Amino acid sequence: MGQPAVIADLRSRIAAIEGVGHRHAAVPFGIPPVDRQLPGGGIATGALHEVAGSTELCDDAAATVFLAGILARIEGPVFWCLRWRDLFAPALDLAGLHPDRVIHVEAGSDTNVLLAMEECLRQPGLAGVVGEVAKLSTTASKRLQLAAESSGTTAFVFRRASPADTVAEGTAAVTRWRVRAAPSLALGIPSLGRPRWNVHLERVRGGEPKSWIVEACDAQGRLALPAQLVDRPAPAEERRIAS
Repeated sequence: MGQPAVIADLRSRIAAIEGVGHRHAAVPFGIPPVDRQLPGGGIATGALHEVAGSTELCDDAAATVFLAGILARIEGPVFWCLRWRDLFAPALDLAGLHPDRVIHVEAGSDTNVLLAMEECLRQPGLAGVVGEVAKLSTTASKRLQLAAESSGTTAFVFRRASPADTVAEGTAAVTRWRVRAAPSLALGIPSLGRPRWNVHLERVRGGEPKSWIVEACDAQGRLALPAQLVDRPAPAEERRIAS
């Protein structure tokens, strides 16, 4: 058994011990370098995940569409819990998440958002539950993780306007992601290229942090690697672009 297979096997065993990926499937990104970093080969369903942008509005927008792309590839309705309704539905639709699938829960405060998330997570058959909050306590994260495991519904805490240098409190989330806008490919003509993001996996159970430059979600919610990363097999170049 080669080294990559040994590492994958160890991650799978650790995830099983921690209860991650043992009862529920995973949603792969379809990008091998990303999926290899995740126990089960993708976003674990029936679990809690954290996503954040930064203090920049464009980063929060990128993180929102990143979330929409994941949920677009899971069957069922989505409960999106937030303090006030400011989601831009056409942007979600461009990432494959049709507005008819999204149920908005306007809760008015972080405390109420977390309560609404926990209540929604008791319902099976959902694609996922999203909650937008500024902070997440360890206790609240444990409650959400247990609720997600029990129902099999995937939970996402979206920490909006979160400074990059903020040290997050301990969490029961299986993964923690930070998504930032990155420069698009220069086309050489007056036109816009496909948006790019710097996707940083800050925390993952049974794995190590990692960063990638990816092309933003298409109409099916799928990410892609930039062409230069696909076409240049040299290890040094791959490490430089994909960190």
